[in-house]
Amino acid sequence: MAKIICVIGNKGGTGKTTLAHMLCQGLGLLGYRAACVLTDMSREPLSPNGRRYITADARNGDALFKVVDKLRTLDDWIGVVDGAGNRTDMDHKLYTLGDIALLPFRDSHEDIRTVVHDLDLFPRAYAVPSQWPANTWQRGAADRNVARLMAAFRHRILKPVDALSASKLLLQKQVPEQLPSPLIRACRAVGRQVLEILELEVDVDAATGTEGGNESERLPPAEIPMRLRRTS
Repeated sequence: MAKIICVIGNKGGTGKTTLAHMLCQGLGLLGYRAACVLTDMSREPLSPNGRRYITADARNGDALFKVVDKLRTLDDWIGVVDGAGNRTDMDHKLYTLGDIALLPFRDSHEDIRTVVHDLDLFPRAYAVPSQWPANTWQRGAADRNVARLMAAFRHRILKPVDALSASKLLLQKQVPEQLPSPLIRACRAVGRQVLEILELEVDVDAATGTEGGNESERLPPAEIPMRLRRTS
């Protein structure tokens, strides 16, 4: 049965769509079949050509439930549902549909306040520092803010996704034949973190012969966030 991941969050502009596509690309690079499901009415469907995943349009009517129900019948698939900001009711709906939820947030006090509220609201959700600064000084300040303001949720915060201008390439209707190496590495890193949470293996990517059994690229046990599995 497919796993469903929902990228949600009440605040707009946090990078939900970018994260959803990076995650799907990373899952594809890691040997999984992934589908990026569009629910944001303000966006247009993107072509699956050139991607390591398929795209699905679930913006209208009961299309979302049909897509999710179809995915649930497929073995070894992962569906990533792209939410949108300022849709509290939709966030609750997506949260009930998914196995886990991801809450991207940027380096701002407003984003942190919002994501803390959402983490309280959605106990199966993980916060994802998104578009994180690359500058050493700025990154250090951002990391300290997270450590100070989100200490209670430290086990539900994933590693930051660096700010990459190349990530916009995945939001083009047609992606280039070759993506920049930094973007590929970032997509794989996001994919690995989510697979760790779902307790799924990282398979060898048959198309490129890379990834998979390289133990040095797997997350150390101390950095793996709380597991999806419930404990009694």
